[in-house]
Amino acid sequence: MSNILEISNLRKVYKEFTLKDISLNLPRGYIMGLIGPNGAGKSTTIKAIMNLINYDRGKIKLFGLDYESSEEEIKNKIGYVGEEQFFYEDMTVNWMEKFISQHYKQWNREKFNSLIKRFNVSSTKKIQELSKGMRVKLSLALALAHNPELLILDEPTSGLDPVVRSEILKILLEVIQDENKSVLFSTHITEDVEKIADYVTYLIDGRIVLSAPKDELLEKWKTIHIKNGYEIIEVRSKLVGVEKNFFGISGLTDRFEEMRSILNPYIEKDIVRVENTSIDQILISLVKGAK
Repeated sequence: MSNILEISNLRKVYKEFTLKDISLNLPRGYIMGLIGPNGAGKSTTIKAIMNLINYDRGKIKLFGLDYESSEEEIKNKIGYVGEEQFFYEDMTVNWMEKFISQHYKQWNREKFNSLIKRFNVSSTKKIQELSKGMRVKLSLALALAHNPELLILDEPTSGLDPVVRSEILKILLEVIQDENKSVLFSTHITEDVEKIADYVTYLIDGRIVLSAPKDELLEKWKTIHIKNGYEIIEVRSKLVGVEKNFFGISGLTDRFEEMRSILNPYIEKDIVRVENTSIDQILISLVKGAK
């Protein structure tokens, strides 16, 4: 399985924030959700991948290439939708398409027109007349019109209504039907990640605390409930995000299998309950654990 994106020990130091030597790989044909709380470093990571900022050390390779020798080739293979959509407000959608198309070697005007028709974005409307959702759809159409191998999106569904969000997620799934293409998208909406991502990478305070296939995470992580009045130290010490509730205490663990023999007698006596968990619950517990 070849990687479309490889990041090794990426570090970026700001006055009040540091991206701490992160490493990750995204294989071809898959979707990775880059998630974490606001200020975790998601946008900094994406800006570094797009070569929009200088970084202090580390290596980034896209399609086996680096920016030092192959920036134009790399940029022609990437479709990018930033956190904010910056357009010439007084210009029309049609004008924007003509302007952007000059920068790509394999621009497909028919594909662009097909996408905005599908998105119900009028080519004759001025940018200032478009809603937030329509602007995101226009950005996505512009990002896809040159048939990129890697689509990178920074918080693409933030602030959008559920119908528009669902439509955009559907498009992302369609992109990877071509197994040569991949998608990397950052978000704090874990529901979107759970719906479409193949890989999940958690960033907290500039550090990757978890990066793995989504199905593997959901299989490995469990919620453990321990009944009031029982202190099972060998279990409690392996839980993160522990909190009290009506049952007793609850916490998450990725070490359930190694604790199974300890837990079984307590499970049989209904002292301990074990449940599957969600991406959202894992994230919340890891954030609590980091604090």
